[in-house]
Amino acid sequence: MTATERRESYGERGLTPVDRFGVWLSSRAIERHVSLDSSSRVLDIGCGYEATLLRSLSERIAGGTGVDLHVSEAAARVPNLDFIESSIEEALPTIRGESMDVVFAISVLEHLVDPEEALRHAHRVLVGDGALVVNVPTWLGKRFLELSAFRLGLSPAVEMDDHKMYYDKRDLWPLLVRAGFRPRGIKLRYHKFGLNLFAVARKLTAG
Repeated sequence: MTATERRESYGERGLTPVDRFGVWLSSRAIERHVSLDSSSRVLDIGCGYEATLLRSLSERIAGGTGVDLHVSEAAARVPNLDFIESSIEEALPTIRGESMDVVFAISVLEHLVDPEEALRHAHRVLVGDGALVVNVPTWLGKRFLELSAFRLGLSPAVEMDDHKMYYDKRDLWPLLVRAGFRPRGIKLRYHKFGLNLFAVARKLTAG
């Protein structure tokens, strides 16, 4: 998702009902699999124009950083959130190592030319025992996403045209391992009726 390929953040022109339902389902999955508290520091890669996830968590965490091309004034005003308005590729190297408890990459990897590089940076910025949370569309989901966008007009076609990849478990698992996550710290599951793949990968300490 480079600056030359995209000029807008996700949701900058608003979200369709289909998009809002997808965001809600992702939030439910996160609530079930990730523990956050008042000391947690969170990074949201590709946070979207309204930074919906970070804003929903802001009262429960110590602070959060969002990365996207543009963010709304309402998001920027949240006291314990800060934002890097930049492409993901440019922003990630600037984030200090071992500074985040949780990294979110929700519906992001499919837009990146080099997702493995982004995952390596996610591993680098996590503290020991920190967690990376990933949501990506599956190959089954490709059919329904393109039907919704290209034929029914229920989702933004520009988002589907920006997809570089779709993922099943055998696609995502080796990327996570090569990025530095150990197999015993990786959990993968299909959700959203099999249209998406949800993963939690923990940065395990030695031993």
